[in-house]
Amino acid sequence: MTMSSMDAFNPANAAGPAKVDDRWREMHLGRLLGHAMRKFDERVLHLMSHDAGVPLALANLAARDQISAAHIHITRHLALQGSRLTVLAQAAGMSKQAMGDLVDQCEAWGLVQRQRDQLDARAKKVMFTADGLAWLGAFKTAVAQVESEFKASVGQDVAIVVLLGLEAYAQA
Repeated sequence: MTMSSMDAFNPANAAGPAKVDDRWREMHLGRLLGHAMRKFDERVLHLMSHDAGVPLALANLAARDQISAAHIHITRHLALQGSRLTVLAQAAGMSKQAMGDLVDQCEAWGLVQRQRDQLDARAKKVMFTADGLAWLGAFKTAVAQVESEFKASVGQDVAIVVLLGLEAYAQA
């Protein structure tokens, strides 16, 4: 008689200290996706820190690990025409307060600025600055480079399957 993986965690089923196979915790899809995303973002930030098109102050921040993957959320999700903080936070899957803290940092670094929303004078929009748009251009270049490295690492066919699978999963 075999026990299910959940039964193995029940101390009542153990006749002494049971060895539980918990390798699944290291190798499940969510964990692997998380590791892959962190690796991807770290490589993107590394490339951006060495990109001559990135304003020097921002390149130095990236090189010293002051700009993190969390700050990439702004780069990924901020609309070119600007976004309200609540919309930006929702798109990034973050709380409004956490996104507000990131925007404050990015504003201090000259990456973004807050401007009055033309449609609602009570609201403000977060907008890229000129330096922020240069950062965005470097982000695009770095993402393309890291995607190319990924394809070289796993092969073109596997890369296409991964992309199609992730697109289907994310849209479901």
